[in-house]
Amino acid sequence: MAEADQPTTDDTLKQQATETTDGFHLVIDALKLNDIDTIFGLVGIPITDLARLAQAQGMRFIGFRHEQHAGNAAAISGYMTQKPGICLTVSAPGFLNGLTALANATTNCFPMILISGSSEREIVDLQQGDYEEMDQLNAAKPYAKAAYRVLHAEDIGIGVARAIRAAVSGRPGGVYLDLPAKLLAQTLDAVKAQQSLVRVIDAAPRQLPAPESVKRAIDVLKSAKRPLILLGKGAAYAQADAEIRAFVEQSGIPYLPMSMAKGLLPDTHAQSASAARSFVLQEADVVVLIGARLNWLLSHGKGKTWGAEPKKFVQVDISPTEIDSNVAIAAPVIGDIGSCVAALRAGIEAGFTKPDAEWTGAIAERKNRNLAKMAATLDKNPSPMNFHSALRAIRDVLKTRPDINVVNEGANTLDYARSIIDMYEPRKRFDSGTWGIMGIGMGFAIGAAVTSGKPVVAIEGDSAFGFSGMELETICRYDLPICTIVFNNNGVYRGTDVNPTGGKDVAPTVFVKGARYDRMIEAFGGIGYHASTPEELTQALLEAIASGKPSLINAVIDEAAGTESGRLTNLNPQSAAMKK
Repeated sequence: MAEADQPTTDDTLKQQATETTDGFHLVIDALKLNDIDTIFGLVGIPITDLARLAQAQGMRFIGFRHEQHAGNAAAISGYMTQKPGICLTVSAPGFLNGLTALANATTNCFPMILISGSSEREIVDLQQGDYEEMDQLNAAKPYAKAAYRVLHAEDIGIGVARAIRAAVSGRPGGVYLDLPAKLLAQTLDAVKAQQSLVRVIDAAPRQLPAPESVKRAIDVLKSAKRPLILLGKGAAYAQADAEIRAFVEQSGIPYLPMSMAKGLLPDTHAQSASAARSFVLQEADVVVLIGARLNWLLSHGKGKTWGAEPKKFVQVDISPTEIDSNVAIAAPVIGDIGSCVAALRAGIEAGFTKPDAEWTGAIAERKNRNLAKMAATLDKNPSPMNFHSALRAIRDVLKTRPDINVVNEGANTLDYARSIIDMYEPRKRFDSGTWGIMGIGMGFAIGAAVTSGKPVVAIEGDSAFGFSGMELETICRYDLPICTIVFNNNGVYRGTDVNPTGGKDVAPTVFVKGARYDRMIEAFGGIGYHASTPEELTQALLEAIASGKPSLINAVIDEAAGTESGRLTNLNPQSAAMKK
């Protein structure tokens, strides 16, 4: 070979310096390309380095003490932002812990992606006994909207893109993304790797309702003598706040918000029928469901809750398969909520008469009567505190801070707070949702604080708090402005049950008497308060919010306060039988 044909030293060095990347970096690059900047999770084999690299590349990693709570944080973040929240877990047991939150997200229609490391496909299929070996993909499928496994580094971009689109399109939900350990270590030419990444375009496109379905719905509404609008958390998720408020006010129809739809319009709005809930559900002849499902929370649209006379339903939903799920729907309107409500607004602009005074007056009379009764109950000041007097103190403080996020769970704590604590802004109330489960408290609180940058007040029953209480350390580690209020009545429902045998063991529903939950947070550097009167509770909450620091108020209430299963006694057959 002639000297001129020999490669130069510079050419050789360039060839040797061809850049490569690996699966770890590609996962992070794929998330960042799609404007995802936060990961909730818990590190361990094989994803510790993934978390380290994410943080090194400017993403925020919020590390938890249990994967279920990381998953709950990711889910509520997705609900607040319409972008899928990301939960990262280790394999097998860690994945299973996260799977509970994934299933809850799917049930509640929260967009979330659970990303878990896993054993290699060939080892799992032959059941060779690998470390934390488990067929995670097939385990996830029944509880997720979609589940994907990525085996080759060049497919990471597509895998992440498919997961994002599945999580947020149509009816949102939980998606599982399986990343075997060997995938993360695979190398790929850096240029080809960047070319393999996908930026998701229009992940949740508008779905316009059919004009004939809108006309049908308007015709049904025009026939109504006692119409009612029922707002579900799907309406809040849609972020079509202005359209929904305009439709409610333009139509003049009374409305009833489900718990996580509270604040779409202020709870003090003149058309709110919350204080006459039982009356309007029984007496309405046409009900417009907006982002609400006729599941158990609404007695499946049947039975005594809905009165003796048949009703006509107009249902606005993104999913056609939701229609007729429990009762016949007279006028389904399928599409995204913003577009559907805008179309309904246009349809009532001409020739629509607002509900007559007989209907609205009857509602107002019931509301005023019930509000007066509630006010009288709230004005009482028993010693020790009960749920009502404690919640009155919290209500009066939160009324001055409508920007604060409120997390709420428990049995009695949830039931009473839902009707006593008014909300004034949308997507500020987070509770146990469609499944009615306990344990969402600290995960939702952390997710809400991290996502919004706003303070959080978590109102917790002592039993519900027990599911996620160790996350107080997480709250303190990240110095989050979360005030947790534990309603402490020494047990599940109440602390007065006794062991009928007279034995040493306490009754199944009883906790340690006089527990000092406030000292738990002090152990991690947070601020603890002990309150046994409404005045002490008010002062503690004001100080906690003003501090902007992690805090916990141990609110001691009467241990005899509370009823079995809150207001859901009918779901506990033995309890219901004992009360007959």
